[in-house]
Amino acid sequence: MSKTKKKENMIHFTIDGQEVQAKEGWTVLETARHYGIHIPTLCYHEAVQPSGACRLCVVEAREGGRSKVVISCMYPSREGVEILTDTERIRNVRRWILEMLLAECPASKEIAQLAEEYGVKSTRFKSEDPEQQCILCGLCVRACEEIVGVRAISFGSRGVSKHIATPYMIPNQACIACGSCVSVCPTGAMQARMDKVRGDVSQRTGHGYAH
Repeated sequence: MSKTKKKENMIHFTIDGQEVQAKEGWTVLETARHYGIHIPTLCYHEAVQPSGACRLCVVEAREGGRSKVVISCMYPSREGVEILTDTERIRNVRRWILEMLLAECPASKEIAQLAEEYGVKSTRFKSEDPEQQCILCGLCVRACEEIVGVRAISFGSRGVSKHIATPYMIPNQACIACGSCVSVCPTGAMQARMDKVRGDVSQRTGHGYAH
């Protein structure tokens, strides 16, 4: 009985012509990963809720005679939909995204490597900070809140001034120096910021602090 019910709850569709099955609630990206189908990502990590910040995981969804570009980390698996992960349309969108990322964080080796894979060697967009590595994906913020259970880091300001910060721009004693934010960071940007976030842990005293 349980096996029959489980089978009925599976969603059937195709990815790059391959027939796949997804459990209810799975996104296209989760399904693709389950079948070993590669879709590039930066801001996605299975341990936290997806945010769709980087848009690099775009795919083409064809359904009912129509086609649209969607972000696979948040697009739900749908019965009968045809998903294409590497069409020229999708590669072109990813090239545009990588050009923008090269301008936003030109110091990131990870971004440069991804860009090279798509034939993007330069960007037409203006770069404001040649030392910048952070793509503002928010993985570190989400990991701190959802995995560790504290909010030692967050986004500061808005718009073009948006950045990763701590309250009042000083080391936050809520940080337990676990390194989760560093481990999920896709570009290595958090490694250089850890000391600003946690301060000198050895100097903390009192309940809940290293001493």
